[in-house]
Amino acid sequence: MILTAIVAMTPERIIGKNGDLPWNLPDDLKFFKKHTSGHPIVMGRKTFDSIGRPLPKRQNIVITRDPDWSHNGVEMIQNPEDLNNFQLINQRVFIIGGEQIYRFFLPILNEIIITHVTDYHEGDTYFPEYSHLFPNSELILEQDDFVIRRHFK
Repeated sequence: MILTAIVAMTPERIIGKNGDLPWNLPDDLKFFKKHTSGHPIVMGRKTFDSIGRPLPKRQNIVITRDPDWSHNGVEMIQNPEDLNNFQLINQRVFIIGGEQIYRFFLPILNEIIITHVTDYHEGDTYFPEYSHLFPNSELILEQDDFVIRRHFK
């Protein structure tokens, strides 16, 4: 299994505000859709609730401590180790948030695809410090409002 976090953040590592994205970047959402379609995606329950539905053309896996939580079209696990119960050998699995989920997976990620949002935005949710674990990067896409880079070990 290849674990790839995919995230958009400001230079201050802000990733959310009040359970939502603090910006509107349609081209970044298209990039996200293109790259995650056909792959399993893993998210926390709060992230799923903010999206409000399973994302199409992806195996949606939600991590929650609530054993009674369920939603049609979503597979539920109670802790990240349960991900090993899926047949995901040689598959790229995208970790899509939120803050606690990123924090847990950070030490075992293979790479991070980051949309670096250029403008300042206020927020209350942060991506953990990652640069010491992923010192290398390559440019994927550059636009006026954001730059997408792949960060790797």
